[in-house]
Amino acid sequence: MNPSTSETPAAVAARARNLFALVCAVLALVTTVLYWPITRHPFINFDDLQYVAENPHVTPGLNATNFVWAFTTTEQANWHPLTWLSHQLDCTVFGVNAGAHHFVNLLYHVANTLLLLLFLRSATGALWRSAFVAALFAWHPMHVESVAWAAERKDVLCTFFWLLTMLAYLGYVRTVPRGGSGAPPGQARHAWAYYLAAVVACACALLSKPMAVTLPCALLLLDLWPLERWPGAAGGGSNAKRLLLEKIPFFALAIAGSMATYLAQAGGGAVSGIAVSERLSNAALAYARYTGKLFWPTDLVILYPHPRHWPLLLALTALMLLAVWTLLCAYYWRQKPYLTTGWFWFLGTLVPTIGLIQVGAQAMADRYTYIPGIGLFIVVAWGVTDFFSDRRGGKVVLPVLGGAVLIGCIAATAGQITLWQNTIALFRHAVEVTTDNYAAENVLGKAYEGAGNNLAALTCYQMAVKTEPRFPQSQFNLAMSLLAFGRTDEALQHLETAAALDRHDPEVQYDLGIYFSQHGSWTNAVNCFSNALLLRPDFGRGQLALGGALANVGRAAEAARHLREAMRVDPGLLEAKTNLNRLLTEHPELR
Repeated sequence: MNPSTSETPAAVAARARNLFALVCAVLALVTTVLYWPITRHPFINFDDLQYVAENPHVTPGLNATNFVWAFTTTEQANWHPLTWLSHQLDCTVFGVNAGAHHFVNLLYHVANTLLLLLFLRSATGALWRSAFVAALFAWHPMHVESVAWAAERKDVLCTFFWLLTMLAYLGYVRTVPRGGSGAPPGQARHAWAYYLAAVVACACALLSKPMAVTLPCALLLLDLWPLERWPGAAGGGSNAKRLLLEKIPFFALAIAGSMATYLAQAGGGAVSGIAVSERLSNAALAYARYTGKLFWPTDLVILYPHPRHWPLLLALTALMLLAVWTLLCAYYWRQKPYLTTGWFWFLGTLVPTIGLIQVGAQAMADRYTYIPGIGLFIVVAWGVTDFFSDRRGGKVVLPVLGGAVLIGCIAATAGQITLWQNTIALFRHAVEVTTDNYAAENVLGKAYEGAGNNLAALTCYQMAVKTEPRFPQSQFNLAMSLLAFGRTDEALQHLETAAALDRHDPEVQYDLGIYFSQHGSWTNAVNCFSNALLLRPDFGRGQLALGGALANVGRAAEAARHLREAMRVDPGLLEAKTNLNRLLTEHPELR
């Protein structure tokens, strides 16, 4: 007798649970060991300082004032209050400890891997295919950026709530009858509890990162496969109208999140003015490039420069290939629904970041594949298994091929993680493997400057300005670098260019005012300091500097008012009190 046929259902279920637990343990352990080096990495000088290390609303930790700020600020041209609260909580527990912040990112990544495995295994019953997708998610080198970068907490946090939404939605689908009525009262209560949990988790995902606006559409794709709820699906399907009505709260949340995000990004000056035709060309090519890098992840960098002009033939070719593959996936939606769900998941979840509304200077970014990549991983896992299932030797080829792919991913990810050991290594690599990457040159210059290598910094700034003279940050940094070398005339030219290019940066206006003050051009200094305060009224140093400049042009009453304001917004600014006392001594009528 075959021992397996004598097993009771309870024994079979126990063995399945033990195997699932073992797979979870292996995924968690390998992912933790693989990413452990990031717990020794410092913050990088690119968003980490603004998000955590030098943010006065984050470093004090979680308190009532910072809690309110998290929900009202659009700093960094985004509205993601839960992300801010997460950083504040880390500072409360660990202080401004880069390794600890990275460790929390790693914990979220491990949790996301296990949640993804749990959902796919529960929804499909296919343990090994689900495990392969989860392993690709955990160990793919394109996901290093989302985990190793402290400022990308929003990625791992949003995905955590995204996957919780999927699991809660799965619970709802499993407890609500296909016909939508006739359920026992207890089962109906469970169904609505799951549904409410899904809506709340969706809201949390949106409060963590705006990319979650595509989550309602992703739920509709899950209705096709693996939940088989669409009319004509293999499982019998459900009513299409009902499926859409179920998503109304989710779409309402997504619309509100989209509006908040656009206002935050437009108000923060993050939305680029690149022509529509160029944005469309870049979007088509970005889809093709993302697909290529997910299958062959080489030359991964933190900043992919936007060329602002792609060859039309190249863009049309990419668009044609995407259209043909998309039509094929749509055509086979009944025979191979996983193909349709996986591909449209990839296409749809990338829409907010594909560049149709251009935000920032990048053409694409590895971090944007953290959620979309799941779709392609599903296509690969189920598609390759289907291809080999009826072929001779398939049972041998599949594990060997899958193992080789995962080993390759682990090796590539380990190499990618080493690049995140510091800012210089990360951005030097970006400059080496890309061309005309002015934004990376600028950040590399700041990193060299912080390391005390001023000559290397100057060279980087000069290269950045040569590549893109319209980039205000590199113009400003080049001006400051030239001042350090005593080349004041050249510095003024670049400082004035930076001020003209970016009238929304109070620091640029302030530094230009300081330059004029040092050279006795007090009227120009007054104008610059005034511009800085129009942009940031609570700028204590700006209030102090404007007070001094006004005093030098004989406007004592206005000078006294700004010096008092400097003392109010920054009580630690002792120079403001000294200057005010001197001014009042000279003009006693202002007391």
